Amino acid sequence: MSLILQGSTSGSVTLQEPAVAGTTVLTLPAVTGTVLTTTSPKAGNVIQVVSANYSTSTANNTASYVDTGLTASITPTSSSSKILVLVNQNGVYADSTATSGVNLKLLRGVTDLATFGLGVGVHASGNLSFGSSSTCFLDSPATTSSTTYKTQFVRASAGQVFVGEGNGTVSTITLLEIAA
Repeated sequence: MSLILQGSTSGSVTLQEPAVAGTTVLTLPAVTGTVLTTTSPKAGNVIQVVSANYSTSTANNTASYVDTGLTASITPTSSSSKILVLVNQNGVYADSTATSGVNLKLLRGVTDLATFGLGVGVHASGNLSFGSSSTCFLDSPATTSSTTYKTQFVRASAGQVFVGEGNGTVSTITLLEIAA
């Protein structure tokens, strides 16, 4: 059995009973209360989450930053929202010709936000391996337009460097819109 509530000027709301046996109680707030579906979230509430994965190996043997392929876009619902960006770049690796490590950076569009992944680890074979490098950054894009975040990488000095190197390596980027 359904219960249909007609709006005073237009529209309606239909309440449908659950398809399970037993009793379910829905308690509505008093006239002065706030329903949980309010469109005005409190500061700090997560409004939306966008996540992307990337698993293709990318090489760079130049002194210029290049895209890793890891990217995600979000359209903030308010220009006052903040975007919490969480990145885990896996398979960061430099070959035996490299004399130093891999530098990574996080960008919003073409704007540099953070640099990370500067560590160096040397294997017995002479290869420099980092495994993964992560960062988190709280951004204030001040827009309601689609906004793209991505990572780029470059060798710290001579040689060739890679991201996504290794079997089954998956890098992730997660964007959380936070109400201001």
